[in-house]
Amino acid sequence: MSIRDTSATDRIIEKRVNKKKLAIFAGIGVVVLALLVWLVPGAIRLLGAGSSISGSRLQIATVERGTFVRDIAADGRVVAAVSPTLYARAGGAVVLKVHAGDKVADGQLLAVISSPELTNKLAQEQNNEDAMEVAYQQAKIDANQQRSKLQETFENAKIDEQSAARDLKRYQEALAQGAVSQLDVDRHRDQLEKAQIQLQHAKANLGMDDSSLTLEIQAKKLAYERQKLLVADVKRQVDDLNVRSPVNGQVGQLFIAQTATVSKDAKLLTVVDLSALEVEVNVPESFARDLAAGMPAVISGNGNDWKGAVSAISPEVVNGEVIARVRFEGAKPQELRQNQRLSVRILLDKRDNVLTVARGSFVDESGGRYAYVVRDGIAYKTPVTLGPSSIDKVEILQGLKAGEKIVISGTSNFNGAAKVAISN
Repeated sequence: MSIRDTSATDRIIEKRVNKKKLAIFAGIGVVVLALLVWLVPGAIRLLGAGSSISGSRLQIATVERGTFVRDIAADGRVVAAVSPTLYARAGGAVVLKVHAGDKVADGQLLAVISSPELTNKLAQEQNNEDAMEVAYQQAKIDANQQRSKLQETFENAKIDEQSAARDLKRYQEALAQGAVSQLDVDRHRDQLEKAQIQLQHAKANLGMDDSSLTLEIQAKKLAYERQKLLVADVKRQVDDLNVRSPVNGQVGQLFIAQTATVSKDAKLLTVVDLSALEVEVNVPESFARDLAAGMPAVISGNGNDWKGAVSAISPEVVNGEVIARVRFEGAKPQELRQNQRLSVRILLDKRDNVLTVARGSFVDESGGRYAYVVRDGIAYKTPVTLGPSSIDKVEILQGLKAGEKIVISGTSNFNGAAKVAISN
């Protein structure tokens, strides 16, 4: 008995195509193809870049065109624009009339210095002045008396000359009538000549002695006036023993104790003029060359802003900084105190239509010679020329255009590569 095979029952089954799966596979293919199209250029760029840096380690900014404000921001402290220190004009014991913190007025007595040496010297010089005044007045009296005597002698000589001339004339007339001899006429002629000589000498003495007396009086006068100047100088020194306030203000620091004995030119105290306050700021040396007196500034503190201007700049650099002073424009704020801390912003320059970018470490890292421009995830090393910089911006002179993006921080990781890939 044979077993029949199943060939008679076999039949060909047609393979049906699942259109839904086919559409899914086609969609996946399209997506994969699109990813390849999108990723291949990036991969090519990545392979062409020298290295790859994570974008989270970088700071990128956009180059913009607009107003460029160059300024300096610094902390400062309030100081008195006028704060004179008073010194001892002479040695001696000092009696203080005020205490630290007292309000004082201009000319008010602050301290008295006891100096017996100066006081005695003033008394001596005043006595000498009185003596020289007496000598000067006496010289004028003596000169007047001497002039009177000389004038009297001149007048007498003049009268004697006139009398001798009349006598000679009478004897000449008598001689003509034979009443007197020629000898009498000659004797009277001699008397006339003698009288004329005496008159000439009296006249000469009157003019000469008058000049001499005038010079003597002038000498006495000059000595007296010189002594007056000396007395005035010593009196000024004595007056300086009374130490007075040069301004309206407040007593600051006292350098001596009450009734202390000090030497000449020793520090006594300071007076602070609170009506003229300024803000003292320390400016980095790199900005010092651009500072100038009169530059506008904004002073901030206590929740307020005040307009100011640079009033003075120190010519000396200390620890890489320059000290500048900023005065308040307009009325002085009443709530400020000396040594109070304030913020100051000094405007160095302001220009419109300037190409700028946010300031970052790339300025120092590249020395301002190049920047990394970001295009399609690649940072390209690009030569640039930078101009002046402010606190938050730097001017672009050459090499960049508005709208371009550059790496402003983190370029130290690029190691100077020409191209660097930036990964997400």
